[in-house]
Amino acid sequence: MVGRPKWWAAHTPRGPHPLNIAVILLAAGASVRLGQPKQLLPYQGKSLLRHAAQTACDAHCGEVFVVLGAYSKFLEPELVSLPVRVIYAEDWPEGMAASLRAGIHAIANCDAVLVMLCDQPLVTKEHLQALLAEFQLGVIVASNYGEAIGPPCVFDRAYFPELLALTGDSGARGLLKKHPCRTVAFPGGRVDVDTLTDWQALAAPTPPG
Repeated sequence: MVGRPKWWAAHTPRGPHPLNIAVILLAAGASVRLGQPKQLLPYQGKSLLRHAAQTACDAHCGEVFVVLGAYSKFLEPELVSLPVRVIYAEDWPEGMAASLRAGIHAIANCDAVLVMLCDQPLVTKEHLQALLAEFQLGVIVASNYGEAIGPPCVFDRAYFPELLALTGDSGARGLLKKHPCRTVAFPGGRVDVDTLTDWQALAAPTPPG
């Protein structure tokens, strides 16, 4: 890989080869609160989905898997020309857990996974790389919003069975509460897009001064 990030060389705990880390981008939801696919909302000249996928690719964290479910036929064109693999969560109506399970099944042979959401537009490639810089085998690394921790997160493969056991729409937050976590500051994690008001606030120009 050309231009490997600084964290790469440090992750060689299993002989001469660095860790095999995958990225799972969750984008399977139906955006019920918004009333239209949030994945297609424009942000900085791209859809939220393409913006997130491009960020994951630019970070060079590992192979990028995009989990789709609802609206998949409308979302696939947003990923054209990006070096990602599309995974389909057949049980997507169940909630986020179904997407996580589909992603983990797809990357079962990896040493760790970085999980990110398509509705956190302030995630940067630098933040993703900072999460991996904190990663060590056996740990969870989460983003610290100040009053809470959450995605993007990195999970060692030791937690894959627990991720596969998740059900419903709670995602992996239960694991973050159950297990000790390393964290990386990410104030922008407070910004996500669940409603039209959220998107309008995101799209509004910043007042001068």
